[in-house]
Amino acid sequence: MADLTDAPALTPLLARGALLSPFKRPRPDADFPRTRLVLPGVRIDLARLAAYERVCGFATGDDALPVTYPHVLGFPLAMRLMSGRGFPLPLLGLVHTSIEITQRRALPATGEYEVGVHVEGLAPHRRGTEAAVVTEVRAAGDVVWESRSTYLARHRTDARTPPRSPTPKNPKKETEPLPVIAEWRLAGDIGRRYASASASGDRNPIHLYAFTARLFGFRRAIAHGMWTVARCLAAHGVPERALVRAQFKAPVLLPGTVTYTADGERFELRGGDRTHVSGAVYPA
Repeated sequence: MADLTDAPALTPLLARGALLSPFKRPRPDADFPRTRLVLPGVRIDLARLAAYERVCGFATGDDALPVTYPHVLGFPLAMRLMSGRGFPLPLLGLVHTSIEITQRRALPATGEYEVGVHVEGLAPHRRGTEAAVVTEVRAAGDVVWESRSTYLARHRTDARTPPRSPTPKNPKKETEPLPVIAEWRLAGDIGRRYASASASGDRNPIHLYAFTARLFGFRRAIAHGMWTVARCLAAHGVPERALVRAQFKAPVLLPGTVTYTADGERFELRGGDRTHVSGAVYPA
């Protein structure tokens, strides 16, 4: 049996990615690794799962995994790919910009899974280059959960290049304001707490401290994108079979205050007039 949530095992990967970052020259037509990394026999550490549920606002003790938790299971494999010499984007400062999740059934916390990750491709973004990383979770040979995440490396580009984003199902409805459901005050250590509780090893310097975030152009530390969407989905609720789409539109600075808004399928995380996260949950 394997445990993908062994954070100490990721330390060499983070160090390798940091050392290689200054030598990376990102561009959308660069070559990228076609390797698919697979780890079979993955079992869930229930204590770490409970810590993740607490920091993200999910109810603890449920038999089914939160819809975002398989991202934690696959993240060490994604890190292995993104920290490698063949991955063309620098790991340091890489920003998670969107995720689309398809969950085909509830995933029992006591189940055994196979996790696979591969890089789907690169694309131009108005602020740099994005990489798409696909994660699949299988049970008894069947794909039960999959996601497609995009990660942005910021660099000089043609400013006319439009950002890639999922096509909304109803563009007119997307512009309508959503009613306020809750206001959340976020502590300055959310990034460190999430990195520790999720045991995903996502200790990107932009999430940890103000002085490390400033090295990459941020005034203060910013919350993990996957924490913000997990916090929203914990409040929104997700059916057993679901399609989740979320875009990370603006960083959430820590500490800070944000507003959770939702109506029907749609949800947003806002700070004043600024939208941080925009997403929707559809039955699958």
